[in-house]
Amino acid sequence: MKISFRSSAIQMAVVLGLLLLALTPAAKAQLNWDGQTGAFATPFAYVASSENDKIGHPEVAFHYLNGGDVIGNDYQVSLTVGLFKVTEFGYTGSLSSTGSSPLTGLFQGGYNVFHGKVNVIPENIHGTKWVPAVSGGFVTRFGVERVARAPLAAELGSPLAGHSSNNQDLYIVATKTITQIPHLPIVLNGGYKWTNAQIMGIAGNAPDYAHTAFGTVAFVVHAPAKTTLILGAEIQQQPRYLEGLYVSEVGGPTIPATLVYFVRAVPSKLPFNVDFGIGQIAGKITPGIDDVLPAVDLKARAQAAVGITYHF
Repeated sequence: MKISFRSSAIQMAVVLGLLLLALTPAAKAQLNWDGQTGAFATPFAYVASSENDKIGHPEVAFHYLNGGDVIGNDYQVSLTVGLFKVTEFGYTGSLSSTGSSPLTGLFQGGYNVFHGKVNVIPENIHGTKWVPAVSGGFVTRFGVERVARAPLAAELGSPLAGHSSNNQDLYIVATKTITQIPHLPIVLNGGYKWTNAQIMGIAGNAPDYAHTAFGTVAFVVHAPAKTTLILGAEIQQQPRYLEGLYVSEVGGPTIPATLVYFVRAVPSKLPFNVDFGIGQIAGKITPGIDDVLPAVDLKARAQAAVGITYHF
């Protein structure tokens, strides 16, 4: 679908986020793009809150990414629940709307996302102060029809056009919140991911599974009105190539690592948090050959995103 007010959607989301900060209570919720407990794009080893022998209250989130003229707009609606203090499971519905480029149809189409995570080593286990939390998890996306699988790709000769597929992430992650520095907690996060998803499914699939790494660093500071701000940056390595556009021993368009700068606002005694992010996703993915073959530019080098999470 095409939304005529695409250019103002980010402004509406920002206004909504500011209203929530002004009117609403302390957020323990912190869902990322795929619905996991995490930063903006990467998962943390922490899991959604719950008690030892009980199912926790649900956490719901909405994320919006203005991907630019080519990628268009992506929207994520998530529901995540913690169980028994050591695990979480959730569902995310992914939606999209078009940009203005003739290629934007290659990045359209919704899909379903299921995820789970198990905490295998609690943070600071046995009274230590240096042990990070360590968890393992998965993300599975069903019904993906993007890039070479998009219906528009039939006009470009793709044999995969119109055929949906799935992609998956399997990962292990370690997270440590350093509290030894007075008034400046630091969150360090890093992990390994085995995935065939390209840019978390936004660009469809990779030709095959790839070994990738990700990391996050964030600083926790106090702001006016008893609000806590988490200021951070994260990087997610992507598989190198796109499915359907890769030729063995020749190569194809290449996708760089995704870099996100984010601010998370956590108001005191309110069940919300609000995230604001700027993502460097991808620019020119092919170099072009003089005037014969122009470069393919995804024009997504400084894209705004907003996320809102509510903890019941």
